[in-house]
Amino acid sequence: MNGAIQTGVTFGLTSGVITTLGLMVGLHAGTHSTLAVLGGIITIAIADSFSDALGIHISKEAEEDASKKDVWIATLATLFTKMFMALSFIIPVLIFDLKTAIVAGIAWGIVILTLLSFKLAKIQQEKPHRVIAEHLGIALFVIILTHSVGDWVGKVFN
Repeated sequence: MNGAIQTGVTFGLTSGVITTLGLMVGLHAGTHSTLAVLGGIITIAIADSFSDALGIHISKEAEEDASKKDVWIATLATLFTKMFMALSFIIPVLIFDLKTAIVAGIAWGIVILTLLSFKLAKIQQEKPHRVIAEHLGIALFVIILTHSVGDWVGKVFN
């Protein structure tokens, strides 16, 4: 896979999972509102996808050896991968009650991160279980932290 595409896809998948799960879990804990969670997912899919794409764009421009073509390939790969990944979390919210949708979203995110981590471990010739554990550990930390913050916001400002 082209390095610029790989940069955009791996960043977009990772950010799409972590950011969207954090938002979903936090909003659910604080509001228990399907409307808030759906609105949050759509907002993440638009605003954060463009923000991440611009971040990758500027980061690639800062690389002395990056061509204009690679800059734009990484930018667009990030934008579309992040947007698609974030929007994929809408499906369980539309199908299930919100509590079940959150659990399904977490399961979906774990599957994506596990597959991505496994592929990266193989590319880097590392032990997959260590890479998977590291990445899932970070995801779990984000889920716990955003749930706690959502609970706190719901109690203090409700």
